[in-house]
Amino acid sequence: MIHRLADCMNLNVPENTNVWQFCVVFPNCRIGEHCNICANVLIENDVVIGDYCTVKSGVQLWDGVTLEDHVCVGPNVTFTNDLVPRSKKGGFVPSRILIRKGASIGANSTVVAGVEIGEYAFIGAGSVVTKNIPPYTTWYGNPATQRGYITKDGILLDMNKKDKDGIRYEI
Repeated sequence: MIHRLADCMNLNVPENTNVWQFCVVFPNCRIGEHCNICANVLIENDVVIGDYCTVKSGVQLWDGVTLEDHVCVGPNVTFTNDLVPRSKKGGFVPSRILIRKGASIGANSTVVAGVEIGEYAFIGAGSVVTKNIPPYTTWYGNPATQRGYITKDGILLDMNKKDKDGIRYEI
């Protein structure tokens, strides 16, 4: 479903994916099945969104961003694609950002150009991600630092891989 107030120039958005009002979707991006693209999202051409992804309101996915399947991007998350931005820079080639399967990025976080966030990793709200994030880890802060681990099912663990009840997990 593409909302009538969305500016969706891409003719290949699956019917089971929702694109809500005031979105701008460039013609050459790839958007997967069963996604929810909330209001006020911009998606440039060189962007790949996997299946079952959620992109909350106020997010801009600039050229070079890839979201694998089951990724959740919270409201107003900022992605960058240039480590040294300059106006009217000739020959610009965007840096890549790769968000692996099942990862979640909390509201108002910033993800700096050139990083990879590992499978099922969890980035807390308001974090600034400046380096690669390993799979199944929990990070937050500015700059984001590792604060624990997380299971595929979303159980938060401390640095000793124990949950709030003291049960230890193998990841």
